Amino acid sequence: MRQYSADLTPPWKKPRPVPEVPADPGLVVEEGRTGFCGAVIRCEAGAVTLEDRFGKHRVFPLEPRGFLLEGRVVTLVKPATGPVRPTRTASGSVAVPGARARVARAGRIYVEGRHDAELVEKVWGDDLRVEGVVVEYLEGVDDLPSIVSAFAPGPDARLGVLVDHLVPGSKEWRVAESVTSEHALVVGHPYIDVWEAVKPSSLGIAAWPRVPRGQDWKTGVCRALGWPENTGEAWRGILGRVRSYRDLEPELLGRVEELIDFVTATGDA
Repeated sequence: MRQYSADLTPPWKKPRPVPEVPADPGLVVEEGRTGFCGAVIRCEAGAVTLEDRFGKHRVFPLEPRGFLLEGRVVTLVKPATGPVRPTRTASGSVAVPGARARVARAGRIYVEGRHDAELVEKVWGDDLRVEGVVVEYLEGVDDLPSIVSAFAPGPDARLGVLVDHLVPGSKEWRVAESVTSEHALVVGHPYIDVWEAVKPSSLGIAAWPRVPRGQDWKTGVCRALGWPENTGEAWRGILGRVRSYRDLEPELLGRVEELIDFVTATGDA
C-alpha cells in the first residue's frame, strides 16, 4: 500500500525558512507581535532581554520567526557559549588586552557639554585611557578664548576642542576663529547638538526631526518623536543605543580622531 504524508499543505503555502541569527549583545531587533524595538541585553534559558531607547527592559521567548531584523523576519537563537575576548575597542581600534591606563598627559580635549563628554567616553574611552588623554567639558563655547589663554597650551601640553554646530558664519565659527595658538586645535561637527551625531538608524527612527527656530532643540526633538519631554531620560536612551563607532556619523568620528592625534603628537612633531 502506498504511504502518503499526513501534511497535505501545498508547497507554495508552506512558510519559507528564515535565517537564524545569534542574539549577541547589542543586536537591535523588533519583537514581531508587540513591535517592541530594542537592543539585546542578555540571552539565557530560551529567552532574550531587550532594552529600548528609553532604557526600558522586556523579556521575550526565543520563538521561531519571532523577531524582525532590519525589516526581515528572523529566528533569534542563543549565541555560542564561551568567553570571547574583544579584538577591537568601541572606536574600532585594536584592543590591547590587560593594558593599564597611562598617567594623564598635560594636554586635554575639551568638549562643549556633558552629553558630548559621555559620548566620547563611551566610544573612545579605552583609547583615551591608553593614551592618557583626559576629556573635560566647557558648558558652551562663549568663553573659549579666555579658557584657552588660561590653559596656556604648549608643545608638551596641547589642547584640542570639539565644538557643536561649527559651520561658516555661525557664532561657534567666529569663536573658533579667535583661537590662534599653534598648540590648540579647534574642530567641530555641523550638527546643532551632539545628539544628531548618532545615526537615526541606530535609534530606530527615520531621521532627526527639524525643530522650528526659537524652540529648545532637544525638547522639540522629544516632542516631534513622541518621546517623553525629559531630555535627560531621552539622552540616556540615545546613549544606551550607541555600541560602537558604527552608530555615529562620520562628521563626528573624523573630528574626534583628529583631536586625539593632535593631543598625543610629540612636541617636536
